[in-house]
Amino acid sequence: VQLQASGGGLVQAGGSLRLSCAASGSIFSINAMAWYRQAPGNQRELVATITNGGSTTYVDSVKGRFTISRDNAKNTVYLQMNSLKPEDTAVYYCHAGGVVYNSGPGYRGPYDYWGQGTLVTVSS
Repeated sequence: VQLQASGGGLVQAGGSLRLSCAASGSIFSINAMAWYRQAPGNQRELVATITNGGSTTYVDSVKGRFTISRDNAKNTVYLQMNSLKPEDTAVYYCHAGGVVYNSGPGYRGPYDYWGQGTLVTVSS
């Protein structure tokens, strides 16, 4: 199982970006998916989560500006980021929790996986 994140880049304050993260492999199911971020010198921070049923949570600093969504058929999670601020600058990582995959003679899991990170830079 691999997670491939994309969509980061440089944007001016007030702008928007949409991150995507696709999970590949013989995936049977994924429980929760999430986005984390890590700014230089800071610890990794949970930004948003979404369950396989569509329930979402957000860190207070992004509520009303970011929207997490997922396409279960494509095993893909998205993060729509609007009204970006310089303090949103960070490397954003996707996370897939409770992944069960088909290993041939049966299933394995659940396991957790991380994407490689995509850099978001917001200029003032």
